[in-house]
Amino acid sequence: MYNIGMDKVNVTIIGAGAVGLAAAFELSGSEKDIFVIEKNDSFGRETSSRNSEVIHAGMYYPQHSLKAKTCVMGRELLYDFCTKNNVPFKKIGKLIVATDKDEIAGLEKISTDAIANGIADLKFLSRAELKKIEPNVTAEAALYSPSTGIIDSHSFMKQLAAIFRNRGGQISYNAEVVGINKMKEGFEITVRDASGENFKFLTRILINSAGLWSDKISSMAGIDKDEYKLKYCKGSYFRVAEKKANFIQRLIYPLPEKYRTGLGIHATLNMAGGMRIGPDTEYVNEPDYGVNEAKKTIFCNSVKKFLPFIEIADLSPDTAGVRPKLQGPGEGFRDFIIRNETANGIPGLINLIGIESPGLTASMAIAKMVKELV
Repeated sequence: MYNIGMDKVNVTIIGAGAVGLAAAFELSGSEKDIFVIEKNDSFGRETSSRNSEVIHAGMYYPQHSLKAKTCVMGRELLYDFCTKNNVPFKKIGKLIVATDKDEIAGLEKISTDAIANGIADLKFLSRAELKKIEPNVTAEAALYSPSTGIIDSHSFMKQLAAIFRNRGGQISYNAEVVGINKMKEGFEITVRDASGENFKFLTRILINSAGLWSDKISSMAGIDKDEYKLKYCKGSYFRVAEKKANFIQRLIYPLPEKYRTGLGIHATLNMAGGMRIGPDTEYVNEPDYGVNEAKKTIFCNSVKKFLPFIEIADLSPDTAGVRPKLQGPGEGFRDFIIRNETANGIPGLINLIGIESPGLTASMAIAKMVKELV
């Protein structure tokens, strides 16, 4: 079942989400003998496939943070990859709206942050200017981001995996890491397959891109730090009735939540032309992908301030995702952890922890950082 071909490999990546596959793609351009391990039955089964599929511009994140840097750089790398590899995307733009005059200062703050992050294409729209391009949206003012887009994330990951395999890389699904031992020549990895059998192999470099489980993998590898502990933040989505899916032409967002735990319940369009609203933010003890239909009223009331055409009857449960957050409830900003752990006494281990939004947008840029660390 597992065709490693030898007892020792050069590079092992744990996790076949967008970031893990992007790292595999990037490294396979120069490195040989790369092995990706994924505990699920295919790629992108968790965070990477349960999100808004938005290509973010990068205006929300503190200047010089990894989230800002990788989002802005990753956005252009992602558009370029999609163009060259026939991955479906649309640069449809996004509007962040101020539903009353008191919120306009919030738009100005976002604009200032965006300029600091090197984003120069944002444009303020008055109420009248907004009505011209989005007649069904109600707001006092808006901030328009023309470089925001949407992507078919499944096609993106499928293409990354295909190129990686064509370069000789291997991906093993239904393969759960159950043990990591640091050895003189690298790491001894114990993997359990779908039948419950274990096998072991050695790897020179270990890249931890395990998403929701990345803190546990780090602990298994010998680094168990409080600052690495993840909190699970669930976000649910509701689908909008097809008859109203064409009422907007762009992504419509409110001002982000306090502490920027999330970006607020917003309206997104997908590549098929459907509309969804969400996600909310709900900290949970364990990953849970059920959507509580009773939330329908809260979701409707939340977006009705700027999307007055949405009625409760238009909404039906869609999907839910779970973000691997380092930031707990009520806590301030926490950045991505992208770290070679040599300084912590584990040379050869590269930890990617807390890779939540804008992780999909940032994936290609994170992959370049990983390559530099390797």
